[in-house]
Amino acid sequence: MESVAAFDQGKRSKLLINIITIAVPIAVTGLLALPNKLELGGWTKSLSHVIGLINTLTTLSLIFGLIFIRLKKIELHRLMMTLSFVLGGLFLVCYVLYHLTNPANRFTGEGIARYFYLFTLVTHIGLSLVVLPLVLRAMFYAVTKQFAAHKKIVKYAYPIWLYVSVTGVVVYLMLYQLFKPF
Repeated sequence: MESVAAFDQGKRSKLLINIITIAVPIAVTGLLALPNKLELGGWTKSLSHVIGLINTLTTLSLIFGLIFIRLKKIELHRLMMTLSFVLGGLFLVCYVLYHLTNPANRFTGEGIARYFYLFTLVTHIGLSLVVLPLVLRAMFYAVTKQFAAHKKIVKYAYPIWLYVSVTGVVVYLMLYQLFKPF
C-alpha cells in the first residue's frame, strides 16, 4: 500500500512540475506584454542591479555546489543547491517586478559587441526555458531521495543551469555596466 501512495505522490509531483514548467513562461510572457507599466516608484529601477547580483550569487552557489559534491560534502552541497534554487525563485520575482514597472532597455553597443550580446541573450532565454523542468525534477529527486534519478538528470540540468546563470551575469554587465542605456 505504501508503494502505491508513493507512486501517486510521484505522479502528482511530476504533474505539478509540468504545470509550473508551462505556466511560468506563459505568465511571464503575458506580464511582459502588458502595454502599460505599473507605477510603483523609482526604487524599481534598482531591481536590474539586484537581478545582476542574484545571478552572480546563483553562479557562485552552483559552482560551490559542484565542488562540495565532488568533495563528498553532501550537506554543504545540499545547502548550496537549495540556495541556488531559492535564488532562482527570488530572481523570477524581481525579474517580473522589474519588467512590470520599467520599459525594456535597448542595448546600445554596436558591431561585434551587439552580435555577441544578442547571441548571449537569445541562448540565455532559450535555455532558461529548457532548464526549468530539469531543475524542478532534479530538486524533486533529491528531496525524495531518488538519488539515481537525481544524478541522471543533473548531468543535463547542472551545465545548462550554470550557463543560464553565467550568461545572466554577462547580459547584465553588457546592458547596464559596459554599454549603459541612454
